[in-house]
Amino acid sequence: MRPLLVLLACWACTAFAEPDTSPYPTTPNAKGLQIQMVDDALALGIHHAGLNVNLPSLLSLETKPGQPTLTVDGFTFSFNEGYAKGLDRTIKGLSDKGIVVNLILISYRTKNPRLRAIAIHPQASDTEGTVMAANTVTPEGRACYKAVTEFIAARWSGKDNAHGRVWGWVISNEVNSHWQWHQMGPATTEQVAAQYEDQTRLAWSSLRKHSANARVYISLEHHWTAKGNPSPTKACPGRDLLETFAKKAKERGDFDWNLAYHPYPANLFNPRTWQDKVTFDDQTNKITFRNLEVLTRKLATPELLHQGKPRRLSFTEQGFNVGKAPNAEELQAAGYAYAWEKIQRLPGIDSFLYHRQVDHSLEGGLKLGLWENKPGSIADPARQRPLWFLFKAAGTPEWTTTAAPYLKTCELKSWDDVMGK
Repeated sequence: MRPLLVLLACWACTAFAEPDTSPYPTTPNAKGLQIQMVDDALALGIHHAGLNVNLPSLLSLETKPGQPTLTVDGFTFSFNEGYAKGLDRTIKGLSDKGIVVNLILISYRTKNPRLRAIAIHPQASDTEGTVMAANTVTPEGRACYKAVTEFIAARWSGKDNAHGRVWGWVISNEVNSHWQWHQMGPATTEQVAAQYEDQTRLAWSSLRKHSANARVYISLEHHWTAKGNPSPTKACPGRDLLETFAKKAKERGDFDWNLAYHPYPANLFNPRTWQDKVTFDDQTNKITFRNLEVLTRKLATPELLHQGKPRRLSFTEQGFNVGKAPNAEELQAAGYAYAWEKIQRLPGIDSFLYHRQVDHSLEGGLKLGLWENKPGSIADPARQRPLWFLFKAAGTPEWTTTAAPYLKTCELKSWDDVMGK
Protein backbone atom coordinates (compact mmCIF):
# COMPACT_ATOMS: atom_id res chain seq x y z
CA MET A 1 0.00 0.00 0.00
CA ARG A 2 1.39 3.41 -0.92
CA PRO A 3 1.63 5.92 1.95
CA LEU A 4 -1.27 8.39 1.94
CA LEU A 5 1.15 11.31 1.73
CA VAL A 6 2.57 9.99 -1.54
CA LEU A 7 -0.94 9.34 -2.82
CA LEU A 8 -2.01 12.91 -2.11
CA ALA A 9 1.15 14.32 -3.65
CA CYS A 10 0.27 12.47 -6.84
CA TRP A 11 -3.22 13.94 -7.11
CA ALA A 12 -2.07 16.65 -9.49
CA CYS A 13 -0.82 14.08 -12.01
CA THR A 14 -3.87 11.82 -11.66
CA ALA A 15 -6.54 14.52 -11.75
CA PHE A 16 -8.13 12.98 -14.81
CA ALA A 17 -8.03 9.35 -13.63
CA GLU A 18 -11.36 7.60 -13.84
CA PRO A 19 -13.33 7.38 -10.57
CA ASP A 20 -14.16 4.02 -9.07
CA THR A 21 -17.24 2.66 -10.84
CA SER A 22 -18.27 0.10 -8.22
CA PRO A 23 -22.06 0.22 -7.78
CA TYR A 24 -23.72 1.40 -4.60
CA PRO A 25 -24.05 -1.76 -2.47
CA THR A 26 -27.25 -3.77 -2.20
CA THR A 27 -28.18 -4.75 1.35
CA PRO A 28 -30.91 -7.03 2.78
CA ASN A 29 -32.73 -4.07 4.32
CA ALA A 30 -32.33 -0.51 5.63
CA LYS A 31 -31.45 -1.44 9.22
CA GLY A 32 -28.79 0.91 10.55
CA LEU A 33 -27.44 2.82 13.51
CA GLN A 34 -25.46 5.92 14.40
CA ILE A 35 -22.38 4.26 15.81
CA GLN A 36 -20.84 4.54 19.24
CA MET A 37 -19.80 0.89 19.84
CA VAL A 38 -18.78 -1.09 16.76
CA ASP A 39 -18.89 -4.57 18.31
CA ASP A 40 -22.38 -4.00 19.70
CA ALA A 41 -23.57 -2.62 16.35
CA LEU A 42 -22.29 -5.73 14.57
CA ALA A 43 -23.99 -7.96 17.15
CA LEU A 44 -27.25 -6.15 16.37
CA GLY A 45 -26.97 -7.17 12.72
CA ILE A 46 -26.94 -3.71 11.13
CA HIS A 47 -26.38 -3.16 7.40
CA HIS A 48 -25.87 0.63 7.51
CA ALA A 49 -23.91 2.90 9.84
CA GLY A 50 -23.65 6.64 10.44
CA LEU A 51 -20.60 8.49 11.78
CA ASN A 52 -20.18 12.18 12.50
CA VAL A 53 -17.05 13.80 11.05
CA ASN A 54 -16.08 17.26 12.30
CA LEU A 55 -14.41 18.86 9.29
CA PRO A 56 -12.33 21.44 11.25
CA SER A 57 -10.86 18.54 13.25
CA LEU A 58 -9.51 17.05 10.01
CA LEU A 59 -7.48 20.19 9.41
CA SER A 60 -4.10 20.88 10.95
CA LEU A 61 -2.72 24.39 11.24
CA GLU A 62 0.86 23.09 11.33
CA THR A 63 2.64 21.01 8.72
CA LYS A 64 4.40 18.13 10.45
CA PRO A 65 6.31 15.11 9.12
CA GLY A 66 3.88 12.37 8.08
CA GLN A 67 0.90 14.68 7.76
CA PRO A 68 -0.68 14.82 4.31
CA THR A 69 -1.07 18.17 2.57
CA LEU A 70 -3.08 19.28 -0.42
CA THR A 71 -2.93 22.41 -2.56
CA VAL A 72 -6.23 23.60 -4.04
CA ASP A 73 -6.73 26.84 -5.99
CA GLY A 74 -3.34 28.10 -4.83
CA PHE A 75 -3.91 27.43 -1.10
CA THR A 76 -2.15 24.61 0.76
CA PHE A 77 -3.84 22.76 3.63
CA SER A 78 -2.48 20.21 6.10
CA PHE A 79 -4.54 17.39 7.57
CA ASN A 80 -4.71 15.89 11.04
CA GLU A 81 -3.50 12.34 10.48
CA GLY A 82 -4.29 11.36 14.09
CA TYR A 83 -7.98 12.24 13.71
CA ALA A 84 -8.10 10.54 10.33
CA LYS A 85 -6.56 7.32 11.70
CA GLY A 86 -9.18 7.25 14.45
CA LEU A 87 -11.85 7.37 11.75
CA ASP A 88 -9.99 4.68 9.80
CA ARG A 89 -10.37 2.22 12.65
CA THR A 90 -14.12 2.69 12.89
CA ILE A 91 -14.85 2.93 9.17
CA LYS A 92 -12.70 -0.08 8.25
CA GLY A 93 -14.05 -2.11 11.16
CA LEU A 94 -17.54 -1.59 9.75
CA SER A 95 -16.98 -1.68 5.99
CA ASP A 96 -14.83 -4.81 6.17
CA LYS A 97 -17.92 -6.50 7.62
CA GLY A 98 -20.05 -5.40 4.67
CA ILE A 99 -21.67 -2.45 6.46
CA VAL A 100 -22.58 0.53 4.25
CA VAL A 101 -20.94 3.48 6.01
CA ASN A 102 -22.35 7.01 5.86
CA LEU A 103 -20.41 10.05 7.03
CA ILE A 104 -22.29 13.06 8.36
CA LEU A 105 -19.97 15.91 7.35
CA ILE A 106 -20.43 18.72 9.83
CA SER A 107 -18.49 21.69 11.16
CA TYR A 108 -18.74 22.37 14.86
CA ARG A 109 -17.94 25.76 16.30
CA THR A 110 -14.25 26.36 16.87
CA LYS A 111 -12.58 28.91 19.12
CA ASN A 112 -9.42 28.90 17.01
CA PRO A 113 -9.54 32.10 14.94
CA ARG A 114 -7.53 30.63 12.05
CA LEU A 115 -9.73 27.53 11.77
CA ARG A 116 -12.82 29.69 12.02
CA ALA A 117 -11.60 31.94 9.22
CA ILE A 118 -11.00 29.12 6.75
CA ALA A 119 -13.65 26.57 7.73
CA ILE A 120 -16.68 28.42 9.12
CA HIS A 121 -19.08 30.68 7.22
CA PRO A 122 -17.98 34.29 7.80
CA GLN A 123 -21.51 35.42 8.72
CA ALA A 124 -21.97 32.68 11.34
CA SER A 125 -22.68 33.84 14.89
CA ASP A 126 -19.87 33.64 17.44
CA THR A 127 -22.27 32.36 20.10
CA GLU A 128 -25.31 30.75 18.44
CA GLY A 129 -25.72 27.35 16.84
CA THR A 130 -24.20 23.91 17.23
CA VAL A 131 -23.30 23.05 13.63
CA MET A 132 -21.88 25.77 11.37
CA ALA A 133 -22.27 26.29 7.64
CA ALA A 134 -18.98 25.92 5.77
CA ASN A 135 -17.05 28.90 4.48
CA THR A 136 -18.05 28.78 0.82
CA VAL A 137 -17.70 32.57 0.57
CA THR A 138 -14.03 33.57 0.57
CA PRO A 139 -11.53 32.17 -1.96
CA GLU A 140 -9.51 30.47 0.78
CA GLY A 141 -12.65 29.14 2.46
CA ARG A 142 -13.91 27.58 -0.78
CA ALA A 143 -10.50 26.07 -1.40
CA CYS A 144 -10.48 24.68 2.14
CA TYR A 145 -13.87 23.01 1.73
CA LYS A 146 -12.79 21.52 -1.59
CA ALA A 147 -9.57 20.26 -0.02
CA VAL A 148 -11.15 18.63 3.02
CA THR A 149 -13.86 16.92 0.96
CA GLU A 150 -11.28 15.74 -1.58
CA PHE A 151 -9.23 14.34 1.30
CA ILE A 152 -12.27 12.42 2.54
CA ALA A 153 -13.16 11.20 -0.95
CA ALA A 154 -9.63 9.97 -1.70
CA ARG A 155 -9.19 8.24 1.63
CA TRP A 156 -12.56 6.57 2.09
CA SER A 157 -14.63 6.66 -1.11
CA GLY A 158 -12.17 5.81 -3.89
CA LYS A 159 -10.63 2.68 -5.33
CA ASP A 160 -8.22 2.19 -2.43
CA ASN A 161 -10.09 0.54 0.44
CA ALA A 162 -7.05 0.32 2.73
CA HIS A 163 -8.66 2.77 5.19
CA GLY A 164 -12.22 1.43 4.81
CA ARG A 165 -15.01 2.38 2.44
CA VAL A 166 -17.69 5.07 2.72
CA TRP A 167 -20.76 5.11 0.45
CA GLY A 168 -22.89 7.96 1.79
CA TRP A 169 -22.13 11.61 2.54
CA VAL A 170 -24.68 13.67 4.48
CA ILE A 171 -23.84 17.34 4.04
CA SER A 172 -24.28 19.42 7.22
CA ASN A 173 -27.30 18.82 9.47
CA GLU A 174 -31.02 19.73 9.65
CA VAL A 175 -30.52 22.79 7.48
CA ASN A 176 -34.13 23.97 7.62
CA SER A 177 -33.38 24.79 11.29
CA HIS A 178 -30.25 26.62 10.20
CA TRP A 179 -29.87 28.93 13.21
CA GLN A 180 -29.04 25.88 15.33
CA TRP A 181 -27.80 23.28 12.85
CA HIS A 182 -26.32 25.15 9.84
CA GLN A 183 -25.38 28.47 11.36
CA MET A 184 -24.66 31.16 8.77
CA GLY A 185 -26.17 34.14 10.54
CA PRO A 186 -29.69 35.50 9.90
CA ALA A 187 -30.77 34.32 6.45
CA THR A 188 -33.87 33.90 4.32
CA THR A 189 -34.91 30.61 2.74
CA GLU A 190 -33.51 31.84 -0.57
CA GLN A 191 -30.15 32.67 0.98
CA VAL A 192 -29.90 29.40 2.90
CA ALA A 193 -30.83 27.37 -0.18
CA ALA A 194 -28.25 29.17 -2.33
CA GLN A 195 -25.43 28.63 0.15
CA TYR A 196 -26.41 25.04 0.89
CA GLU A 197 -26.74 24.11 -2.77
CA ASP A 198 -23.27 25.52 -3.37
CA GLN A 199 -21.78 23.67 -0.39
CA THR A 200 -23.43 20.41 -1.41
CA ARG A 201 -22.29 20.78 -5.02
CA LEU A 202 -18.69 21.35 -3.91
CA ALA A 203 -18.78 18.16 -1.81
CA TRP A 204 -20.44 16.21 -4.62
CA SER A 205 -17.79 17.40 -7.08
CA SER A 206 -15.04 16.15 -4.76
CA LEU A 207 -16.76 12.80 -4.32
CA ARG A 208 -17.31 12.30 -8.06
CA LYS A 209 -13.56 12.58 -8.69
CA HIS A 210 -13.14 9.31 -6.80
CA SER A 211 -16.47 7.46 -6.89
CA ALA A 212 -19.09 7.38 -9.62
CA ASN A 213 -21.84 5.92 -7.43
CA ALA A 214 -21.38 6.92 -3.78
CA ARG A 215 -24.31 9.08 -2.70
CA VAL A 216 -24.61 12.64 -1.41
CA TYR A 217 -27.59 13.64 0.77
CA ILE A 218 -28.98 16.97 1.93
CA SER A 219 -30.27 17.03 5.51
CA LEU A 220 -33.69 18.19 6.78
CA GLU A 221 -35.50 17.72 10.09
CA HIS A 222 -39.21 16.96 10.49
CA HIS A 223 -40.74 20.45 10.13
CA TRP A 224 -42.48 20.60 6.73
CA THR A 225 -44.75 23.63 6.32
CA ALA A 226 -44.05 24.68 9.91
CA LYS A 227 -40.70 26.00 11.19
CA GLY A 228 -38.53 25.13 14.15
CA ASN A 229 -38.08 28.81 14.98
CA PRO A 230 -40.68 31.59 14.49
CA SER A 231 -38.12 34.03 13.11
CA PRO A 232 -38.15 34.30 9.28
CA THR A 233 -34.34 34.43 9.27
CA LYS A 234 -33.59 31.64 11.78
CA ALA A 235 -35.51 28.71 10.26
CA CYS A 236 -37.47 27.84 7.16
CA PRO A 237 -40.13 25.25 6.34
CA GLY A 238 -38.53 22.03 5.13
CA ARG A 239 -40.76 21.91 2.07
CA ASP A 240 -39.77 25.43 1.01
CA LEU A 241 -36.07 24.73 1.46
CA LEU A 242 -36.30 21.45 -0.46
CA GLU A 243 -38.15 23.08 -3.37
CA THR A 244 -35.82 26.08 -3.49
CA PHE A 245 -32.72 23.90 -3.28
CA ALA A 246 -33.99 21.74 -6.17
CA LYS A 247 -34.75 24.82 -8.27
CA LYS A 248 -31.30 26.31 -7.73
CA ALA A 249 -29.61 22.99 -8.48
CA LYS A 250 -31.41 22.77 -11.82
CA GLU A 251 -30.56 26.36 -12.67
CA ARG A 252 -26.86 25.61 -12.21
CA GLY A 253 -26.99 22.16 -13.81
CA ASP A 254 -28.72 19.39 -11.91
CA PHE A 255 -26.78 16.67 -10.13
CA ASP A 256 -27.68 13.50 -8.28
CA TRP A 257 -28.25 14.77 -4.75
CA ASN A 258 -30.49 12.76 -2.42
CA LEU A 259 -32.39 13.43 0.81
CA ALA A 260 -31.47 12.59 4.40
CA TYR A 261 -34.56 13.16 6.53
CA HIS A 262 -35.15 13.02 10.31
CA PRO A 263 -38.79 11.97 10.90
CA TYR A 264 -38.74 12.20 14.70
CA PRO A 265 -42.13 12.11 16.44
CA ALA A 266 -43.89 15.48 16.38
CA ASN A 267 -42.94 15.88 20.04
CA LEU A 268 -39.41 14.55 20.49
CA PHE A 269 -40.20 13.58 24.08
CA ASN A 270 -43.31 11.57 23.16
CA PRO A 271 -42.51 8.27 21.38
CA ARG A 272 -46.17 7.71 20.39
CA THR A 273 -45.59 8.73 16.79
CA TRP A 274 -48.78 6.89 15.80
CA GLN A 275 -50.68 9.68 17.59
CA ASP A 276 -48.88 12.58 15.90
CA LYS A 277 -51.28 15.37 14.91
CA VAL A 278 -50.28 15.55 11.26
CA THR A 279 -52.11 15.28 7.96
CA PHE A 280 -51.46 13.10 4.94
CA ASP A 281 -51.16 15.87 2.36
CA ASP A 282 -48.44 18.28 1.29
CA GLN A 283 -49.77 20.97 3.66
CA THR A 284 -48.96 19.01 6.81
CA ASN A 285 -47.06 20.89 9.50
CA LYS A 286 -44.53 18.10 10.05
CA ILE A 287 -43.56 14.83 8.42
CA THR A 288 -43.03 12.11 11.01
CA PHE A 289 -43.18 8.34 10.75
CA ARG A 290 -46.96 8.58 10.93
CA ASN A 291 -47.31 10.41 7.59
CA LEU A 292 -44.02 9.48 5.94
CA GLU A 293 -45.75 8.66 2.67
CA VAL A 294 -46.15 12.43 2.15
CA LEU A 295 -42.39 12.61 1.71
CA THR A 296 -42.06 9.73 -0.74
CA ARG A 297 -44.92 11.19 -2.81
CA LYS A 298 -43.16 14.57 -2.79
CA LEU A 299 -39.92 13.06 -4.08
CA ALA A 300 -41.88 11.56 -6.99
CA THR A 301 -43.15 14.97 -8.21
CA PRO A 302 -41.69 16.20 -11.52
CA GLU A 303 -39.79 19.17 -10.06
CA LEU A 304 -37.79 16.89 -7.75
CA LEU A 305 -36.98 14.03 -10.13
CA HIS A 306 -33.47 13.40 -11.38
CA GLN A 307 -33.22 11.83 -14.82
CA GLY A 308 -36.85 10.80 -14.50
CA LYS A 309 -36.45 9.00 -11.17
CA PRO A 310 -37.10 10.02 -7.53
CA ARG A 311 -34.14 10.94 -5.35
CA ARG A 312 -33.03 8.28 -2.89
CA LEU A 313 -34.13 8.72 0.72
CA SER A 314 -32.30 7.93 3.94
CA PHE A 315 -33.42 8.43 7.53
CA THR A 316 -30.14 9.36 9.11
CA GLU A 317 -31.14 10.53 12.60
CA GLN A 318 -34.26 9.71 14.58
CA GLY A 319 -35.07 7.97 17.82
CA PHE A 320 -37.78 7.37 20.39
CA ASN A 321 -37.62 8.83 23.88
CA VAL A 322 -38.02 6.97 27.16
CA GLY A 323 -40.26 9.23 29.19
CA LYS A 324 -41.69 8.92 32.68
CA ALA A 325 -44.75 6.76 31.97
CA PRO A 326 -44.85 3.40 33.80
CA ASN A 327 -44.54 1.64 30.42
CA ALA A 328 -42.03 4.12 28.99
CA GLU A 329 -39.64 1.50 27.62
CA GLU A 330 -42.52 -0.37 26.02
CA LEU A 331 -43.61 2.85 24.30
CA GLN A 332 -40.06 3.45 23.04
CA ALA A 333 -39.91 -0.01 21.49
CA ALA A 334 -43.41 0.38 20.04
CA GLY A 335 -42.32 3.59 18.31
CA TYR A 336 -39.50 1.71 16.61
CA ALA A 337 -41.79 -1.20 15.64
CA TYR A 338 -44.21 1.27 14.05
CA ALA A 339 -41.40 3.03 12.18
CA TRP A 340 -39.84 -0.20 10.94
CA GLU A 341 -43.15 -1.47 9.62
CA LYS A 342 -43.76 1.86 7.91
CA ILE A 343 -40.51 1.92 5.96
CA GLN A 344 -41.10 -1.63 4.71
CA ARG A 345 -44.07 -0.26 2.79
CA LEU A 346 -42.36 2.72 1.14
CA PRO A 347 -40.12 2.93 -1.94
CA GLY A 348 -36.64 4.32 -2.50
CA ILE A 349 -35.22 4.06 1.04
CA ASP A 350 -31.49 3.46 1.47
CA SER A 351 -31.10 3.40 5.24
CA PHE A 352 -32.79 3.91 8.61
CA LEU A 353 -30.05 4.95 11.06
CA TYR A 354 -31.38 4.80 14.61
CA HIS A 355 -30.19 7.51 17.00
CA ARG A 356 -28.87 6.71 19.67
CA GLN A 357 -26.99 3.56 20.58
CA VAL A 358 -26.58 4.78 24.20
CA ASP A 359 -28.41 7.54 26.08
CA HIS A 360 -26.46 10.81 26.10
CA SER A 361 -26.73 12.94 29.22
CA LEU A 362 -26.18 16.19 27.25
CA GLU A 363 -29.03 15.68 24.79
CA GLY A 364 -31.50 18.05 26.37
CA GLY A 365 -33.10 15.44 28.61
CA LEU A 366 -33.92 13.00 25.82
CA LYS A 367 -33.31 9.31 26.45
CA LEU A 368 -33.25 7.73 23.01
CA GLY A 369 -30.75 4.92 23.50
CA LEU A 370 -30.91 1.23 22.83
CA TRP A 371 -28.83 1.22 26.00
CA GLU A 372 -29.38 3.18 29.20
CA ASN A 373 -26.26 5.10 30.21
CA LYS A 374 -24.51 4.68 33.54
CA PRO A 375 -25.61 7.19 36.19
CA GLY A 376 -23.23 10.13 36.25
CA SER A 377 -21.72 9.31 32.85
CA ILE A 378 -22.26 11.07 29.55
CA ALA A 379 -22.78 7.98 27.40
CA ASP A 380 -21.27 4.90 29.04
CA PRO A 381 -23.53 1.88 28.43
CA ALA A 382 -25.20 0.33 31.47
CA ARG A 383 -28.20 -1.79 30.43
CA GLN A 384 -29.86 -2.93 27.26
CA ARG A 385 -33.43 -1.74 26.94
CA PRO A 386 -36.26 -3.84 25.42
CA LEU A 387 -35.69 -1.82 22.25
CA TRP A 388 -32.23 -3.40 21.90
CA PHE A 389 -33.77 -6.85 21.49
CA LEU A 390 -36.48 -5.58 19.15
CA PHE A 391 -33.89 -3.76 17.07
CA LYS A 392 -31.80 -6.92 16.82
CA ALA A 393 -34.83 -8.81 15.49
CA ALA A 394 -35.56 -6.23 12.77
CA GLY A 395 -35.02 -7.70 9.33
CA THR A 396 -34.78 -11.27 10.64
CA PRO A 397 -37.28 -14.16 10.84
CA GLU A 398 -37.70 -13.32 14.54
CA TRP A 399 -39.22 -9.93 13.80
CA THR A 400 -42.84 -11.02 13.52
CA THR A 401 -43.02 -12.64 16.94
CA THR A 402 -40.78 -10.06 18.65
CA ALA A 403 -42.78 -7.10 17.32
CA ALA A 404 -46.23 -8.65 17.80
CA PRO A 405 -46.69 -7.49 21.43
CA TYR A 406 -46.27 -3.86 20.33
CA LEU A 407 -49.13 -3.93 17.82
CA LYS A 408 -51.67 -3.28 20.57
CA THR A 409 -49.46 -0.58 22.11
CA CYS A 410 -49.54 1.20 18.75
CA GLU A 411 -53.36 1.00 18.79
CA LEU A 412 -53.40 -1.05 15.57
CA LYS A 413 -55.13 -4.26 14.51
CA SER A 414 -52.61 -4.98 11.76
CA TRP A 415 -49.24 -3.57 10.79
CA ASP A 416 -50.79 -2.71 7.43
CA ASP A 417 -52.68 0.00 9.31
CA VAL A 418 -49.45 2.04 9.61
CA MET A 419 -50.24 3.43 6.17
CA GLY A 420 -52.32 6.60 5.98
CA LYS A 421 -55.39 7.19 3.88
